[in-house]
Amino acid sequence: MTFTLDGFALDAFVEATLAEDMGEGGDVTSAAVIPADARFTAVMDSRDAITVAGLEIAAAFFRRLDPEATIALLVADGDRVAGGTELMRVEGWARALLTAERSALNTVQHLSGIATLTRAYVDRIEGTGATLLDTRKTIPGLRRLEKYATRMGGATNHRMGLWDAAMIKDNHVAVAGGVAEAAARAKEAGIARIIVEVDRVEQIEPALAGGATHLLLDNMTPATLRDAVMLVGGRVPTEASGGVTLETIRAIAESGVDFVSVGRITQSAPAADIGLDFAAV
Repeated sequence: MTFTLDGFALDAFVEATLAEDMGEGGDVTSAAVIPADARFTAVMDSRDAITVAGLEIAAAFFRRLDPEATIALLVADGDRVAGGTELMRVEGWARALLTAERSALNTVQHLSGIATLTRAYVDRIEGTGATLLDTRKTIPGLRRLEKYATRMGGATNHRMGLWDAAMIKDNHVAVAGGVAEAAARAKEAGIARIIVEVDRVEQIEPALAGGATHLLLDNMTPATLRDAVMLVGGRVPTEASGGVTLETIRAIAESGVDFVSVGRITQSAPAADIGLDFAAV
């Protein structure tokens, strides 16, 4: 199976990542220590309970250096697994697989870490009716992958970039002269999705009058969020954002907002504890 993701070039990613790791000299350790004809069988497993993401990408690193490698994916991206679960078995030429090991593990550890943290946030708001959104707080060059990982954790992607919606924030408002003026200019420009950030209830009506199609309610308390949701009255979707944590997200979601966006799920997710260990045949 070949991993495909809109806007993401798997082959180029694998090549660039391996080139960064191998440099001009290649894997000098494996070349010196491992006989050229040695075979290697290994199991990739999770040491902790995680939500899996990136397994097929990890497999692509092994296949790039050993096209004849035998790889069995034992779980799927999006699966929630217990600690000690085997994720993948791989068998092939030892030098090639050991050279690819770190790149494969780095990728699946990072993406599974994001998916796992995302799932924790999704679980906290279960039953509230609110949907978890990710943000653009991603590592440069990895946005497509990181947003894929949030989907595996149960979130919904927000904007992919600057191009797919207007996001009018405080600095835009300051330069434009107000939320109504900023929203109106976006509407006049023919932009269909106009998200306006407001940090005070008093800004809601001007934002809607200017043409906002979505309100981002920034750094408001749950009580203020409830007031804001009542004032909006379903005219546009509402999104709570700013300083959301696992401890606060439930109360925020129970305010009645449609969405809660959390930058932490990509910005601060710890890598999952996943290893690759030699397995006796």
